[in-house]
Amino acid sequence: MPPLAKGSSLVVESIAEQLYRILCERITGGTYAPGSRLDPQAVATEFGVSRTPVREALARLEHDQLIVTRPRSGTFVARPGVTDVHEVCQLRKGIEWVATGLAAASMSQEHIADLRAEAVEALEQTERGDYEPFFASDSRLHNEIVAATGNARLIKARSSTEPFVQWLRVLGATGPHRIAGSTRRHLEILDAMAARDSATAQRAAAVHLDEVEEWTIADMESKAITT
Repeated sequence: MPPLAKGSSLVVESIAEQLYRILCERITGGTYAPGSRLDPQAVATEFGVSRTPVREALARLEHDQLIVTRPRSGTFVARPGVTDVHEVCQLRKGIEWVATGLAAASMSQEHIADLRAEAVEALEQTERGDYEPFFASDSRLHNEIVAATGNARLIKARSSTEPFVQWLRVLGATGPHRIAGSTRRHLEILDAMAARDSATAQRAAAVHLDEVEEWTIADMESKAITT
């Protein structure tokens, strides 16, 4: 859901959920910078709600490791680091290795061909200076491979990593120097899936996530990602 205008009130139902989504979007979209302070009372005042749904929303954000609470200091937007990248990529690798094997056996040829065409078109758009199609294609490919398993728990676990992945993109990850390499792996995965070669598709998925981890950490260390 799009962020509400400042000063807007929220509907009574699911206030904590709406606050969570809005604050998550503000963090991962770069409105709230890493390390910046979040004032619960200011949030409550902005949206005209009590402190209770604000506390619930902040608790979820802290569970997602997007914010940290420091005793006697306050609540702050987290600063993503190398450990975060390592942990998220490990989680994604485990989930997507399994999912890719299952999807290779079940996803329709038409669906695979559609994802492949989108990946190729996104790379062409990147070469013309437009990176957004790649981000959309990348997100769709990974999410739809997991969705193809029909496993609700796998889908939920994978979705939990999406805010962090989006956050790193906004902070500077996945620059043009990485997109060609990622697209190459995407096509390897899809071509193996089209051939119903689960083992090859799984190997390509595992290598891809290892490379994403390596590249992201390198970008952090070179300050290409600003945290």
